[in-house]
Amino acid sequence: MDSAVRAAIRSLLDAERVLTAAVLVDKEPVAALLPYALSDDYGTFFVQASGLARHSRGLHADATVSVLVHASLTPEADPMQLPRLTVQTTVTALPRGETAFMAAAQRLIARFPIAATTLILPDFNVYALTLGRGRYVEGFARAFNVGPETFRTLAM
Repeated sequence: MDSAVRAAIRSLLDAERVLTAAVLVDKEPVAALLPYALSDDYGTFFVQASGLARHSRGLHADATVSVLVHASLTPEADPMQLPRLTVQTTVTALPRGETAFMAAAQRLIARFPIAATTLILPDFNVYALTLGRGRYVEGFARAFNVGPETFRTLAM
């Protein structure tokens, strides 16, 4: 994978603001749309979710969650040509009051000011989704395997 492809992945992750998370709850698939912020090393998505939402039951410690981030669809765009990243992630619930929670919460608030309101509600939790292996599809016949080493190079 060349530097132009890595730059395109970084641009996608920086430009988009929500991801789709596919989780398992009671052995059934559940999809959720979640706002995200990224760690400095591009190796972790930070998301917030209400404990009242069904999908939150799939965000338990060490769960594997499939995540999709795609470019925004415009009326003139071919939906089959949208750049997209699909990656497996591992969930870590960040305990309220701990340093990791506070740092992730600050990232979310910086990107989504309304998070300052939702994160004071007791049912909202913050999760770290550590990026693993997946695929970046740039368009027809332009697909690349990605992994933790790919995401580490995005921060450089």
